[in-house]
Amino acid sequence: MFTGIIEEVGTVQSFDKTAASAVLTISAKTVLNDLPCGASIAVNGVCLTVTSFTDHSFSADVMHETLRCSSLGQLHSGNKVNLERAMPADGRFGGHIVTGHIDGTGTVQAKRKDGNAVWFTIRTAPEIFKYIIRKGSIAVDGISLTVAEVTGNSFSVSVIPHTAEMTTLLTKHAGSLVNLENDCIGKYVEKFVSSKPAESGLTWDFFGN
Repeated sequence: MFTGIIEEVGTVQSFDKTAASAVLTISAKTVLNDLPCGASIAVNGVCLTVTSFTDHSFSADVMHETLRCSSLGQLHSGNKVNLERAMPADGRFGGHIVTGHIDGTGTVQAKRKDGNAVWFTIRTAPEIFKYIIRKGSIAVDGISLTVAEVTGNSFSVSVIPHTAEMTTLLTKHAGSLVNLENDCIGKYVEKFVSSKPAESGLTWDFFGN
């Protein structure tokens, strides 16, 4: 489990791809502290398992399903990536509950300055967009952000200077692909109410009232 608070930006050393999988090696510093093999690290929001590491880098296997559902397949040597270790049991939820199991991708439609902030407008598929609500939480490339606006089939987030400085967001532009993970609470509520309305005593009419 993660919180969407990026610990550092790493650099892709190598990305060795085959037809159905890949091995990703990333140079880093902070996230290597107390890092055992088998640990979980979110790379641009995607939870990966560390298979090996050195004093300056770690490697992880990336399966075909992950390549298909995320933007990781577009990575190349030299690319910057957002990194976050799994949250310790005594840690703080600085962002929101992030699983690292992304729902899919979105495409940056626009980027604009607004005082000291930068706004990003992102378009995504209906099956992802339906869980996005104004003032709700969303993870964009692993970054916990608050949805500022929802319009049509796109949403916007406003990024403060600290977040911009500590992540890769400012490198994104119109047309960039980003990984998206919805707030998991809405998905669980929908599943429970839809599959067991009699047991829950709840229906969609109840929520509508």
